[in-house]
Amino acid sequence: MPLIEHTVDYVDDGVKLEAFCAVDDSQSGRRPAVLICHTWAGRNEFVKDKARKLAALGYVGFALDMYGDGKVGANNEENARLMRPLRADRSLLQRRITAALAAVKELPSVDIDKIAAIGFCFGGLCVLDLARTGAALNGVVSFHGLLDPPSNNTKGKQIKAKVLVLHGYDDPMATPQQMVALQNELTEAGADWQLISYGNTMHGFTNPLANDPAFGTVYQPVTERRSWLAMQNFLEEIFRAPRFTLKISRCFDQRHIGILIPMHQGKKLPTFQWFLS
Repeated sequence: MPLIEHTVDYVDDGVKLEAFCAVDDSQSGRRPAVLICHTWAGRNEFVKDKARKLAALGYVGFALDMYGDGKVGANNEENARLMRPLRADRSLLQRRITAALAAVKELPSVDIDKIAAIGFCFGGLCVLDLARTGAALNGVVSFHGLLDPPSNNTKGKQIKAKVLVLHGYDDPMATPQQMVALQNELTEAGADWQLISYGNTMHGFTNPLANDPAFGTVYQPVTERRSWLAMQNFLEEIFRAPRFTLKISRCFDQRHIGILIPMHQGKKLPTFQWFLS
């Protein structure tokens, strides 16, 4: 399966951003796109690998950049320094990820009516904030994301995207109490949401390099597999071709029953007739 990998440059308020894009070159035509938002470490190999895996599933994998110039932190201190301005200014965070959504829509391989966003840790917070803005996309998926709500004016906005939250019950960075608060928030916003809470699972469960119980991050391969399958099922559901309705236009006699005019979003599709023998 030949994957084409390339960078996509885009800009947010003068800040140059650099996404990593992967697409299956054996397919033709437009296809759904999945934005991947990185952890606090930046747009590193972890999210680039997720883009490749999503491309292998038939999507455009778009690993976006929240920091600029594809910056990657070398340690926890650098990661925190890179993340801090966006955590402190959620309006900036929301504008930055909205710029990525606009950028992916410009790609010639993307079906702009079929776009989702997934995120890990800090990236989970980012995709939830994207949904909180009322952005028009099909769905968002948060993997062990941070769950605290923004203090800006997104409260009260209707969430249009379907939401899937995949979370470890033992995650010290987003507690069960915060999970309940998020569920209440999503319900009040009219969201179509799901939350799966995995037992015996801490923060960072998708990251094979996470091995610091004192910090609260531990890789959990079983939960990683289950959560990825849950995401795949979710994407298949939200990108499924819409059903059309069948309208009987007229009837003639008992032998010639009528003409079917399939309708979708007010448009006529190819007409069918049927007869009794």
